Amino acid sequence: MDFSVAQLFGIGVGYLLLFFLVAYLTEQGYIPARIVRHPATYVLSLGVFASAWAIYGAVGFAHDFGYNFLAYYLGISGAFMLAPIILAPILKLTQTYQLGSLADLLSFRYRSPVVGAVVTITMLVGIMPLLALQIQAVADAIHILNEDTSPEMLAFAFVVLIIMFAILFGARHISTREKHEGLVVAIAFESLVKLVGFLLVGGIILFDVFGGPSGLNNWLEDHPEQLVSLYQPLEEGPWRALVAAFFVASVAMPHMFHMAFTENLNPRAILTASWGLPLYLFLIALPVLIIVWAAAKLNIFSNPEYFTLLVPQAMESKWLAILGFAAGLSAASGVIIVCTLSLSAMFLNHLVLPMAPFYRRTNLYSWLLWMRRLLITAIVLVSYLFYVVMQNKHTLSELGFLAFVATMQFVPGLFGVLLWPKANKDGFLAGLAAGISVWLFGLLLPVLLGIQIHISAPLLINDLFPTPNNSYMVATFAIFINSTIFGIVSMLTESSPAEKQAAETCNVDNLRRPQRWELSISSAREFVGRLAKPLGASTARREVELALNDLAMSLDETRPYALRRLRDQLESNLSGLLGPSVAHEIMNTSVPYVIHTNDTSGQDIHFIESRLEEYHDKLTGLAGELDSLRRFHRQTLQDLPVGVCSLGSDGEVLGWNSALETITRISPDQILGSQISHLPQPWNQVFSQFIDVDSRNQQIEVELDGVQRWISLHKAAIGLGKSKQAHSGQVVVVEDTTEIKMLEHHVAHNERLASVGKLAAGVAHEIGNPITGIACLAQNLRYDSEAPAILESADQILDQTKRITRIVQSLVSFSHSGTTEVAMEPVYVHECVQEAIDLLSLNKEVTQVAFTNLADASHCVKGDQQRLTQVFINLLSNARDAMNIDGEVKILSHEKDHTIVIEVEDNGSGIPPDVLKRIYEPFVTTKDPGKGTGLGMSLVYSIIEEHYGQITIQSPLDSENGGTRVTITLPRYTLLSEGNTTVDHEEQHEPHPDR
Repeated sequence: MDFSVAQLFGIGVGYLLLFFLVAYLTEQGYIPARIVRHPATYVLSLGVFASAWAIYGAVGFAHDFGYNFLAYYLGISGAFMLAPIILAPILKLTQTYQLGSLADLLSFRYRSPVVGAVVTITMLVGIMPLLALQIQAVADAIHILNEDTSPEMLAFAFVVLIIMFAILFGARHISTREKHEGLVVAIAFESLVKLVGFLLVGGIILFDVFGGPSGLNNWLEDHPEQLVSLYQPLEEGPWRALVAAFFVASVAMPHMFHMAFTENLNPRAILTASWGLPLYLFLIALPVLIIVWAAAKLNIFSNPEYFTLLVPQAMESKWLAILGFAAGLSAASGVIIVCTLSLSAMFLNHLVLPMAPFYRRTNLYSWLLWMRRLLITAIVLVSYLFYVVMQNKHTLSELGFLAFVATMQFVPGLFGVLLWPKANKDGFLAGLAAGISVWLFGLLLPVLLGIQIHISAPLLINDLFPTPNNSYMVATFAIFINSTIFGIVSMLTESSPAEKQAAETCNVDNLRRPQRWELSISSAREFVGRLAKPLGASTARREVELALNDLAMSLDETRPYALRRLRDQLESNLSGLLGPSVAHEIMNTSVPYVIHTNDTSGQDIHFIESRLEEYHDKLTGLAGELDSLRRFHRQTLQDLPVGVCSLGSDGEVLGWNSALETITRISPDQILGSQISHLPQPWNQVFSQFIDVDSRNQQIEVELDGVQRWISLHKAAIGLGKSKQAHSGQVVVVEDTTEIKMLEHHVAHNERLASVGKLAAGVAHEIGNPITGIACLAQNLRYDSEAPAILESADQILDQTKRITRIVQSLVSFSHSGTTEVAMEPVYVHECVQEAIDLLSLNKEVTQVAFTNLADASHCVKGDQQRLTQVFINLLSNARDAMNIDGEVKILSHEKDHTIVIEVEDNGSGIPPDVLKRIYEPFVTTKDPGKGTGLGMSLVYSIIEEHYGQITIQSPLDSENGGTRVTITLPRYTLLSEGNTTVDHEEQHEPHPDR
């Protein structure tokens, strides 16, 4: 049952085209996002671990080593079952700092480009057997289906197709911020194809060869040696080493790292993978033993690694053979494509870019894209050469074991990434060199060259290495010597400051950053100029814009904390584009941090707060209680009724509570992370001057929106250092004392009025007696003489004495206003206004204007005459002060329903709009300092409110000539005669002053 070359070629190309079509449809948006980002898609994409070895090699391994084949599935299943502990921290690191490969992660942790280069070269050498395995599996499968074909030619044709598809999948464009959704879905589709195909092969064989599960059970009872052959290798074999190797593969293998972390579309899906991937591997492992037992029943003694194809051939089932071939092709192509993409990125970031400064080209993105394509081609061709050298010399299991043991050498380094801050690059490189040397000379070279090394140690060992029985001992010794040297060297050598900082960043339990570093840059725009030299102007501009967009910032950003965030974001973005080593070098050279060694307590509070908030739900025990205490204290400061501003030692604003936001009208988002000098006026000057003075308390007066405010400032040093003199900043307490000052002014004004009242009472008493005498003499003149001239003079004297009496009484009444209860009596508007005019006319030193009293003499309101007189005095005085010498003030009145409407109108300069809005507030005035207290209109409003009236102000009356009209509405007093009784029918209205 042979297939033609054209048929096999058509099947292979057709499947790969379908593979690409799935990716293309995904990227074009034809596949819904809910499917693309569904956890099941992520789990299936992780099925890339099941390479051609899972379809072919696992069957042969089960035939030769029994249940040891389960280590392949149990190892990685165990790793993902521990995903929240092991994999989740790595996922967070890779996504936060855009680390696209294991070399990126290790070079970031150990802060050394040498680490990245060594890991890249070691990974390529170590993974070559696995890539060669995939090529060999496809070539041998085609050769089995068509014996007339040349395996080398078939392998080369397959390699060419894989190069094309790898470039189409991962090197069509450079994108460091967007995941390759098409690749993820295509790999998930590939995993589904091989799972379904392999299950169908196993299921059909189960029913066609054995007649179903019961038939298989009967056959096993008749052939107990089949079960014995499964258990015996398990008792003798090195299953522990195998499980450990496959456990590490979940992170160390480039294709697994790429799909688990780099292309993760949904971080929470890793929790689903903790049970979903073990379930997938369990399903794909089910047909393995069925195929082995079917080969035994059908007496197939050829290469057991290809029983998946040989059993269908023996059954003469063409479609079943095609299913087995498609499953193997799917598994091999997925592994090669993803591995190649990952390795090409590692080579570009850690070998090409550091060695050749071609990244300083004008069109950087295009250059990176073509270099990526060339590297993909080179890596696949090198894999093909490795396959040619190894062709038909070793089984798929041997090649797979070589690759898995090589990747185990990265375990100590990963341990240092997550759990051991003391680990350093010297220990990692020394341990890796020792472990990989044992692997190289103990496993790889003997496999390549076919030689064996004799090792003899008295009383310990005397054997040839490697042999099928002791290869696992070599693997165990390699990881042992690696770990030992790694630990010893790390403890004996000192880590660099950069390594210590990276260790704290990577440590899963770390919540702090050692220092709040400063930048030698003052605005976001400067980043473009600084990065233009290493990246080129256009690339620098685009990268800065992308970083600003990631952080929702603008080019005008100047806050130090925001600039530090931008700098870190740029380094992360460049890490995804150029690798962490090159990105770190570029940023350290172009935009370096300035570290003050004498600043022992300049911790980055913003960074600490963000990390604590991020880990809030994970803190338990004492850490959780301390975090609750921190939150309580922070909320206490936030809700204090006084403003609190905390400053770092460099003047950076670290705290800004809600009360201070109310006082200054500056939100925390505007100022946190900025310097005090970045505050808007007048606060930058207020805070800067107060911080510089020696006094710890200060009272100042500031103007906000045209209003004078009184502010009380207090400060204290925050001592966090060991010495009493050391401090890391200051706290400034700000209190708005405007209301207190207003009350003080009001009390002082009342006291002055009381003093005037006492003086006026004394003056009235002293003047009263002479005036009475003058009035008596004037009256006597009227009786003692009949001369018309003398009588006229006597009448004039009496009128003037009455006027003097009225003026003195008005003065006394005015000075006592506010100190007596309001007496609701009838008050005639005309008389009240005239009394105010008479009183104002006494002052000859002010501008003299014409007061025209046009109020109706019959209009009577209900109230206190003296307090209403004070109202008109204030209104007429304000009108007079706003006019020139030829000004005129008119007072009119008219009835409206049950009220009297009084209008005071002048042709003065008018009231500015900003003052008019606050005219009734205390201390608001348009007069020059010393000429007005700003309490007059506040007092007028209070008196009108006491009389259940309303007051409105219209100003200006004319856009050209100005003018002001004050309208007062008071309840009307109605007099009805019923005998000698006066009845008040007026309704009282609640005050509704129109402000």
